[in-house]
Amino acid sequence: MTAGQACSSQISDRGAVNHHSGMSAEIRIAQDYERRGFPTDRQRWRGKSGEIDLIARDGDGLIFVEVKKSRTFSRAAERISRAQMRRIYASAEEYLGTQPRGQLTDVRFDVALVDGQGAIQVIENAFGQF
Repeated sequence: MTAGQACSSQISDRGAVNHHSGMSAEIRIAQDYERRGFPTDRQRWRGKSGEIDLIARDGDGLIFVEVKKSRTFSRAAERISRAQMRRIYASAEEYLGTQPRGQLTDVRFDVALVDGQGAIQVIENAFGQF
């Protein structure tokens, strides 16, 4: 194996670890929402504009949740860009088109942060705060 192949393999392994770590964080967040009385409607829902990590029910309304995992809460929060928020809004709009009340559905956008120790911090109505 050449040095280039070893480096490529390490990057590939790191990518797989990050992928599984992110999926694990999303599962933990879904469990946390369900424990608090917000059942999961969809996980990793993908529309034409992009993916929404978690969609939970709040009565007749919906909660669109972006999950971010990093070593610290602040580093996780820093990874949310304006462009990403626009994609999430566009995806949410598309998802609302599948709902009985459509655009009249009550919604909120939360960000769920997971730190390196697995602690969770949920910021409700987060996009107005970023």
